Amino acid sequence: MPSTTSQEDKKTAAPLLQPPKKRRKWLRRLIILAVVVLAAVILLRACMGGGGSAAAGAYLPVQASVQDMTITVTGSGTVKPNDSYRATTLLRGEILTAPFEEGDMVAKDQVLFTLDPTDAENAIREAQSAVDRAQLGVEQAQLTLDDLLKTQADNAEDMSIKATAAGTVTKLYIDPGDTVAAGTPIADILDRDTMELTVPFHAVQAAALQVGQSAQVTVTGSGSALVGTISEIGAADQVLPGNVVARQVVIRVSNPGALDKGDTAAAQVGEVASAGLGTFDYAASKQVIALASGKVETLSVREGDRVAQNQVLGSFELPDLQGQIDNARLNVRNAQLSLSDAQEGLRTAQDLLEDYTITSPIDGTVIEKNYKAGDNIDPSAAATSGQSAYLAIIYDMSRLTFDMDVSELDVSRLQVGQSVTFTSSALEGQTFTGHVDKININGTTVAGSTNYPVTVVVDQGEGLYPGMNVSATVLVEQLGSALCIPSDAVQRGDFVYVAGPGACNAAGELVNADKLEERPVELGRSDSENIEILSGLEEGETVYIPNASSNAMDAITSAMGE
Repeated sequence: MPSTTSQEDKKTAAPLLQPPKKRRKWLRRLIILAVVVLAAVILLRACMGGGGSAAAGAYLPVQASVQDMTITVTGSGTVKPNDSYRATTLLRGEILTAPFEEGDMVAKDQVLFTLDPTDAENAIREAQSAVDRAQLGVEQAQLTLDDLLKTQADNAEDMSIKATAAGTVTKLYIDPGDTVAAGTPIADILDRDTMELTVPFHAVQAAALQVGQSAQVTVTGSGSALVGTISEIGAADQVLPGNVVARQVVIRVSNPGALDKGDTAAAQVGEVASAGLGTFDYAASKQVIALASGKVETLSVREGDRVAQNQVLGSFELPDLQGQIDNARLNVRNAQLSLSDAQEGLRTAQDLLEDYTITSPIDGTVIEKNYKAGDNIDPSAAATSGQSAYLAIIYDMSRLTFDMDVSELDVSRLQVGQSVTFTSSALEGQTFTGHVDKININGTTVAGSTNYPVTVVVDQGEGLYPGMNVSATVLVEQLGSALCIPSDAVQRGDFVYVAGPGACNAAGELVNADKLEERPVELGRSDSENIEILSGLEEGETVYIPNASSNAMDAITSAMGE
């Protein structure tokens, strides 16, 4: 039959299973008190038995001494070659040549690999064809634009109505707003002020005459005498009645107002008289014809107006070609851009061809060759196929270097050229030398502390290989003999503890720490352990360094307060 427990039983049983916390706290304090008492007894016995041993235990005596002092900065790094090159390619295909082997020395720009360039050559041919097509497109677009510009210029010329001769407008056939076709008469122009007399001269005499010579003209009927000028001499002979062989000569005279078309006159040039009478005609009797079809926009003359030759009489409305011209210009620009793109594509294809020949950018030694002639390479599949990502690796072993990280507290001490000694765990018992080559001011800060990379060049490193880890010491300064004390003997404020009257017994042992005195000192340079004393101490004097272990009692006492 299962047992049962009453609520009272539970209340009674609970304290037996859970000891009170206060009991534990008093137990811990009791243990600490016992330790304190024991330590006090030991300390008391030491004081009673040894006199000043308690005070001596609180401070460590050290003598100021002259010693050789060397200031150094330490660090570690990994040996690496002066330069290195990992031959890679983004191309895929067959390797045609690889004329070198591991261990060979190669020179800068020496050919390492050549890949099958068939794809690149095909791409160049296609790119050249694209350039040719684009060039043709530019030429065609430019021709279209030139034609439109010429048409516009021709239209501007044809749409202008100009006088074909100097004279008087005797008739207008159109009005503004009329629409006419090309070839339609526009106006008649008659020059009444100048008359031309066509008169025969004997052929032999006519051959001796010259254009521009002055001539005397006698008008038939009135007998008026006029002065004229020869403007034209006929080239062909004519036979006049009576078998007279003659040539027609044209003489231009100013119309005094009485002459009219059809009047006759005789002429004489010097002593040479005409072979008969000639007939007057107007010097100019022209008709202006429309050169193009269109609507007459302006007409600036009226009948009876005097005009000069080529004077603008009016104009037709010009057809609007500007939209077409703007589009043609845009087409030319687009064609030029297409040509530029095609040319850039050709240059890219030509540059890509160069990538099929892989050369070394450095002098060095081949330390790894992963492909040979006949192999096929596919960089995109290298990771999954187990192929190396590098065709070859070359090291310039002409010199070795390593970088060491130096603390911000020490980097200001370093200078280029300082001597360095270092060792490698891979070559036990050997020491190598080098010098500081470069101090990089681009530091790296981690957890509030900044380190700066310092490059060291190996001067003597026979047996070293890239990848070996080394521990290095930079010789910052060789001070020689200097008066030194341990760095921790100097207290904040640049003073040290020395024994005052009553601090030591007859044996020179510290017996009363209260009698220690503070003495200021002038400090010099320091290494990792000691510091130089420039003044304030003499060689052989004793300074006292507070012993950190003497504070153990304070720590125990403070623990009791928990």
